Amino acid sequence: MKQYFYFLVLFVFTISANAQLDSRNNSTSIPAVKSENKSSSNNVLAPSKPIENETFNGLSAPRINPTLSVPKKKFSMFGETFVNPGDLYKKRLEKKSEAIKVEEGLGAKGSTTDQYFGDFRTNSEYVQVVYRDFGLEDGDLIRVLVNDEVLEYRVMLTNRSKGFKLDLVEGFNKIDFLALNEGYSMPNTAEFHVIDDKGNTIAGNQWNLAKGVKATIIVVKE
Repeated sequence: MKQYFYFLVLFVFTISANAQLDSRNNSTSIPAVKSENKSSSNNVLAPSKPIENETFNGLSAPRINPTLSVPKKKFSMFGETFVNPGDLYKKRLEKKSEAIKVEEGLGAKGSTTDQYFGDFRTNSEYVQVVYRDFGLEDGDLIRVLVNDEVLEYRVMLTNRSKGFKLDLVEGFNKIDFLALNEGYSMPNTAEFHVIDDKGNTIAGNQWNLAKGVKATIIVVKE
């Protein structure tokens, strides 16, 4: 029993001695060295600055205001107004044309009510009705009706006389001259003459009509 006890004591003593020897081994300690690198928070890149007073080939670059904010317009297909450039040009042209008419003394307003030039009596079998534009040839158009029936649908007036032969019926022969337009020199202007079968002028007058207005004469055959 004692042998076991001595053996145990010897074993403990051996382990303790080895531990002391290990603790006595020379070890080199490396002192802590303060890092010269800055913290990661200092490594954050600073925002770039606008170029100031920079020159390129002798030209100064414009300064940019970093605080400038440009509002963004939202695109929408609704509520947008599209203007036809042709309409704008047409309106300017019409306005210019009206100004020229006023400057040149043109553009006087014609009669807006139907004109009646009277009734004339004759015993002729027929009459010659002639008419012409006594003013500027500006594209005046008329329609001729006899007793409310169209005789000439569309006639352009010129400075040269033109007309037609009308065989008279007993009683009233109503002749209407309807202004279809006013030309480019307002109003619709013309003069007319009614000549009997013997070459005598039995009626004549002039009109100045607005568009859609008519001049009327009645030839009564006795």
